[in-house]
Amino acid sequence: MSTTPSPAPPAGPTGPVPLDATREPTAADLAGSAAALAAGQLATADGTPAGPQPAAVPGPDRAVATAVPGRRATVALGDVLPVPASVRPEPGADFPLTVDTVIHAEPAARAAADRLATLLRPATGLPLPVAVAPAAGAITLALADPGLGPEGYRLDVTPTGVRLTAATPAGLGHGVQTLRQLLPAGVESPTPVDGPWVLPGGTIADHPRFGYRGAMLDVARHFFGVDEVLRVVDHLARYKLNHLHLHLTDDQGWRIAVESWPRLTEVGGATQVGGGPGGWYTRDDYRRIVRYAAERHVTVVPEIDLPGHTNAALTAYGRLAPDGVTPSPYTGTEVGFSYLDPDRELTYSFVADVLGEVAALTPGPYLHIGGDEAFKVPADAYARFVDRVQPIVADAGKTVLGWHQIAPAAHSPGRVLQYWGTTATDPVVADAVRRGARVVMSPADRTYLDMRYTPESPVGHDWAGAIDVRRAYDWDPAGYLDDVPAEAVLGLAAPLWTEYVTSRAEIEYMLLPRLPALAELGWSPRDTHDWAAFRRRLAAQGPRWETAGTGYHRSPEVPWPVAAVPAPRVPES
Repeated sequence: MSTTPSPAPPAGPTGPVPLDATREPTAADLAGSAAALAAGQLATADGTPAGPQPAAVPGPDRAVATAVPGRRATVALGDVLPVPASVRPEPGADFPLTVDTVIHAEPAARAAADRLATLLRPATGLPLPVAVAPAAGAITLALADPGLGPEGYRLDVTPTGVRLTAATPAGLGHGVQTLRQLLPAGVESPTPVDGPWVLPGGTIADHPRFGYRGAMLDVARHFFGVDEVLRVVDHLARYKLNHLHLHLTDDQGWRIAVESWPRLTEVGGATQVGGGPGGWYTRDDYRRIVRYAAERHVTVVPEIDLPGHTNAALTAYGRLAPDGVTPSPYTGTEVGFSYLDPDRELTYSFVADVLGEVAALTPGPYLHIGGDEAFKVPADAYARFVDRVQPIVADAGKTVLGWHQIAPAAHSPGRVLQYWGTTATDPVVADAVRRGARVVMSPADRTYLDMRYTPESPVGHDWAGAIDVRRAYDWDPAGYLDDVPAEAVLGLAAPLWTEYVTSRAEIEYMLLPRLPALAELGWSPRDTHDWAAFRRRLAAQGPRWETAGTGYHRSPEVPWPVAAVPAPRVPES
């Protein structure tokens, strides 16, 4: 999961230094960008400003960017990331957005229609009212089964209207993100800019390859507040990832309130790597994250790491320590030294209380029990521990998910192993799969977003090697592990450990552009896998991130265009 990393880069100044899209940022740049974000000077990940929000409908003092009749789309129908399953362009069938364009949605599709309008209004300046009544020349969203599965959608663009259909709200949500990408990069601007706002004509029929497509954010090593987590959710939703795994507990901090054990956060949550103030989520904070994610069709997967990585818990309640001695708070980065005693009943009372409360706050199906790097626990005692904890998860109404080290334990119905190894052969995991386990693929040398892009990167680990974009993209989750059949692979997840990731700017630098590469592996059919085509489509995302004020790694493997943030539209006098 995580090992002792390379030394942290030096901290930079905290002034609002914007990221320069023409060069690789330094640690100082990243620190300055974090300050700018905190001050509300840059936009949020979903395209709206970090500060006060613009009016949804233009007023008399606000410019309206209108499409020019007859102008053609500037984005090709297939230039979407992840690449759709089926694309049928129709030359000459483009659809322009104008001041008269209405978004039509039946009541069941209203949430998706509102999301689309919220994403498009700031940059276009168009009113885009959402209406229940049908209208000529409208963008119509409807719940209707196009035969593309629970997350699939169909998009039809014609000169007289646009129709987006899906069997579920999640499918509509994914279709909305595709519509967003079919407009020029200027659509990411938080203020009005010139278009043309034209959608390319044709049909997209799309659905995901894997049902589990996710990323993990470690909030235990360094704590990140609710707003930072919500911003990560926006990045996941943009690229049709549907699970956010939160690593909530570790040696350096306990980040979620547990009413029956209040000192877990009062004491255990007050530290982090390097000795900072730490922090934690109240129950309402956590509910807010879960709700926000659900609105964007992202399922939160909480992780309580057991039986190792528990120093923060032992600091809060010394009686849980195997020797009964309260340890000191830990702010370093070593692993494997702390653990709960598998042979004490108090351990299981504690685990049942914690997992029960976290499960009650979490509507999603999974509860992650960690299970990695318990180096001080003998193998037989470790197996007994996992055997006791898996039924506790089931009794809480959840499915067990754990790092692949839990594989030797007895099978629990539906359980899922998250594989973070770096070898293509693991007989113990293969045996667990034969006994019924399924796998989420997170090989550290392909998916770990905390690894440096190159040895010269200003932030990150290097123990699993450098991972630039092509290495993240060129592998197959379904064929990675020997003796694990494709049908046993639920999908993939990309972990971001934060021993040395300390700010929102650093999070985004590590996420982008690798997150879209992994998202395409999770969503798109295997026969669409094409590095040359992917790098071209990925390059087109750069101006979108720049327009939104989001920093990223300008990998030399990708033909990024010259930075060109759209100029604000000048109001007519």
